[in-house]
Order: sequence, then C-alpha cells, then structure tokens
Amino acid sequence: MICFLKLLTITPENPDSGQIQTYIQTLIQDGAELGWAILKGLIVFSIGKILITLLNKLVHRILTKRKIDPSVKSFFLSLVNITLTVLLIVSVIGALGIETASFAALLASAGVAIGVAMSGNLSNFVGGIVILLFKPFKVGDFIEAQGVGGTVQEIQIFHTILNTSDNKQIFAPNGALSSGIITNFNNLPTRRVEWIIGITYGQDYTVVHGIIENIIKNDTRVLLSPEPFIALHGMTDTSVNVVARVWVKRENYWSVYFDINKEIYDTFSREGIEFPIPKVLVHKPS
Repeated sequence: MICFLKLLTITPENPDSGQIQTYIQTLIQDGAELGWAILKGLIVFSIGKILITLLNKLVHRILTKRKIDPSVKSFFLSLVNITLTVLLIVSVIGALGIETASFAALLASAGVAIGVAMSGNLSNFVGGIVILLFKPFKVGDFIEAQGVGGTVQEIQIFHTILNTSDNKQIFAPNGALSSGIITNFNNLPTRRVEWIIGITYGQDYTVVHGIIENIIKNDTRVLLSPEPFIALHGMTDTSVNVVARVWVKRENYWSVYFDINKEIYDTFSREGIEFPIPKVLVHKPS
C-alpha cells in the first residue's frame, strides 16, 4: 500500500523511470508474498479442519470403546473440539505472517475485557463441571428445570441440550442448571400415579369404590407395595370427588395413567355411574 501511494505521487512533470520500476517491483513482490501467505493460510485451515474432524472421530471412538458415561463423553468431546479449533485459528494466523507472540500479547491485554464479557460462559463452564461431578442428571434422563422439561441429549461445556416431548430442542445454560432447582423423573425406579374422579351426588360410594378397586387389581402393572389407595377426596358444588393412587414402575407411568383413565370411563358408563356435568341456573325475573 505504501509503494502504491508513493507511485501516485510521481507526476509527469517529475518522471523517474528507475523509481517507478523499483516501486512496481516492490509492489509485485509484496503482492506475491501476500498471496503466498493467504495460500498458506488456506492450506493450513483446510488441513486443520480435516485433522480436527479425524481427531474428533478418534476421541469419540476411544471414549465409546472405553464405555465412558455419555454425559462425560459429550462434555469432553465439546471441550476437545473447541480446544482444537482455537489451536487451528492460532496456526492460521501464524501462516498469514502475523506474529503469534504479538497475537498472544493482544489476547492477554484484552483478557480482562474478555473475562467480563464472557463471565456468563465461564459460569456455564464451571456449571458443566459441577453437573458432571455431582450428577443431578445424566444423558437420557427426563428433567424439568428453569421452567422447561425434556430428555437430556448432550451435556456440552456451556449448555445442556434437551429434547422436549413435542420434539423441540432446548439449550439450557449449565450455570443456571447447576445452581437451580431440578426435577429428575428418572432417578427413582417407581412413581405414583393419581386420579381424581368426579361423580354426581346420589351415587353409591361403595359401588364406585369397588369398581375402581377391581380395575386397579386387574392391571398387572400396578405394584402391590405400596398398596393402592382409594378414598373420598372431597365434595364440590357440582361433584363428589374420589381419589385413587397407585405405584408403578417408572417406565409404565403414562401407559397406566391413560389405560386406567379409559377403563374407568368405559366401566362407569356400563354400570350407570354418572359423571358430573356443569349446570347453570338461570332465574327468570319476577
């Protein structure tokens, strides 16, 4: 650029062919060096990307072969990928002819500003380590936290990826997950299922109790210990509510809930047990 500016200062009134030739040769030389530096940078970048892909696959294969916990595996793979990417960026900068020592000094001088700007990410990184150490959840668990719920797919260095039941993907920050309330639905082997069934006033509670009891006894997925519980839950303006609670294996929770719901509805309909229907009384003005 300097040679080009000097070339522009040479006027027809002050010709200097030797000087012009020198500037042109310098310009060509600088251009060739710049082109070679760019070419080297592209070569380093291309080879680096290939190596990063191969190394990521190698690390993934090693971790899978050693049967590392999926939570640790996803976190470590994310960390390795980011580290290799940073090294590639530094290598490309060096290939372009920029002094890596100067680049490192620049990063060091900007360290405070970067630290402040990335304070959230740093807390997320520490949060990821806390999650891996204390294991409030692992890959494959269904959790509720920060107002969302989903199945844990990956624990990365900054975020945990959740897949919701309607197939949405949520990126939850590790810092908030490690310091907030988490409901884990997979840690314990059993869960309690509860139904609150409303019937109309005047129905025989003993008959209703017997019907619900038989439905529960006939379902082999219901556990005998703790024993199923059936009781009169309460009375509202429009219905008498009966509560039924049973314990099932965790994986049977929803199937038992929906199946017994249907069975109660079908059996009540056959036996003439009436469900309450909201009524509105309209008084005609006198």
